[in-house]
Amino acid sequence: MKEIIIETENFVKNLFRNDSSGHDWYHMFRVRNNALKIYYLEQKGNPFIIEMAALLHDSMDDKLHDSPNKARRSLLTFLQTQSIKQKDIDFIMEIIDTISFKGGNELPLTSIEAKIVRDADRLDAIGAIGIARTFAYGGKKGNPLYDPNIAIRDNMTMDEYRNGKSSTVHHFYEKLLKLKGLMQTESARKLAEERDQFLHLFLQQFLKEWNGEICNY
Repeated sequence: MKEIIIETENFVKNLFRNDSSGHDWYHMFRVRNNALKIYYLEQKGNPFIIEMAALLHDSMDDKLHDSPNKARRSLLTFLQTQSIKQKDIDFIMEIIDTISFKGGNELPLTSIEAKIVRDADRLDAIGAIGIARTFAYGGKKGNPLYDPNIAIRDNMTMDEYRNGKSSTVHHFYEKLLKLKGLMQTESARKLAEERDQFLHLFLQQFLKEWNGEICNY
């Protein structure tokens, strides 16, 4: 199993070697570590499946790949070259298919492994790292930093979420501030507390500076 994990790390490092959107190898590294931490706290699930799905969770995400179908075929080819049972490959692929937020249109989860990997990914979307990644991705997409004239969206389709008019700060309200309440495991909910509080503090300070509030010295 150790050899497979090493090969998977190398596959992911190569796949995301040029990423500047906050979905680089270090994101996958942190999500894997988050997932294993949740697994050890929960003591549930298959750790090999959890680690593999965490490392590979963005390997065919349609927001990161020009051809998601090609990316899917490439991922399947890689997995099939490893000494992994077909049922485990199917399980890993099923988890990856359920991870994305998709504007709140995410798929229901049917296993503890999927819950752990989704929670691990969402932990990396909040807190200080989450804020940094959000602005990196917003810049990559060409979104404005903030525009108070844009309405905060809710109940979006996946297409509206991905392609509708928004700003990076709006993304906090449209996704990030919702994530703590969407955690699937008790361990992740506890781990999310401090990170969620940091999001609120950041927004409070950001809007204070944005509005040019005058201090009385």
